[in-house]
Amino acid sequence: MMHNVNLGPSNLSIAPLIFGGNVFGWTVDEQSSFALLDAFVAAGFNSIDTADVYSSWVPGNTGGESETIIGKWLKQRGKRDDLVIATKLGAHNAGLSAAYMKTAVEASLKRLQTDYIDLYIAHYDDPATPVAETMDAFNALIKEGKVRYIGASNLSAARIKAANQYARENGLEPYISIQPQYNLYDRKPFETEYLPLVEQEHLGVTSYYALASGFLSGKYRTAADLDKSARGNGIKQYLNDRGMRILNALDEVSEMIYAPISQIAIAWQLHKPYITAPIASATSLVQLNDLMAAAQLKLSSEHLALLDDASDTEQ
Repeated sequence: MMHNVNLGPSNLSIAPLIFGGNVFGWTVDEQSSFALLDAFVAAGFNSIDTADVYSSWVPGNTGGESETIIGKWLKQRGKRDDLVIATKLGAHNAGLSAAYMKTAVEASLKRLQTDYIDLYIAHYDDPATPVAETMDAFNALIKEGKVRYIGASNLSAARIKAANQYARENGLEPYISIQPQYNLYDRKPFETEYLPLVEQEHLGVTSYYALASGFLSGKYRTAADLDKSARGNGIKQYLNDRGMRILNALDEVSEMIYAPISQIAIAWQLHKPYITAPIASATSLVQLNDLMAAAQLKLSSEHLALLDDASDTEQ
């Protein structure tokens, strides 16, 4: 049995893995998206992450395709209140001004075919807009019942801290979670900049790129492997000595416990007390089953030490 946990100081109870909706409308069509979401929920998971900008990078797309697919699925399945839906706004320099946020939330609600968003996340910072304006606007949406809780993604720790301080001083709801890039390879930015804030503010952490764009699945080990998927170009940065050291450690643990290395990479995160739930995407039921099994995988202190040492950012 999986153990659900509350996200930070909220009452959003989520299973230990979140489905990343960035693939919907990109490498997964609508029919396949429905099948993946059905299997995910049937296995006991309950949280889906998306953004209003997904998947605008695909030729012919404008953004919102992922939300639209999720919305159709929610409408057909009728299980909205059983799920935790997170979406984001503010990408591509759209900003976090009060006027824009009011427009953005209405567009997301319409695409998602829902009356409320469980977790509304500031996707990127807007330095031109004061944190006071952004937090006031977020809280207006909470008071209107359109948003339950708010979180932050690619904002600096200092900016998040300032926003939450303003919220506390003015009787407003603060950010209750952050969504940072974090995995066995990409450790240093989170552990040095954000972890102290997470502990101080008791923030929930829903990490993205849990498998480093697929690198930690082990199927990309040489430059020749980069043509295996649409994500190949983003994986090239990991093909270095440290990346190979991490894969070797994952291989070693895999031989010890007879589990795929993708499962081990996610399980490593789930053994960290500060990680609430990693976000991971799948484009097939085979991949999804592999990811979901990671939530039940137990690693020993020996396994964790081996992975921690191989991925040490100081080496």
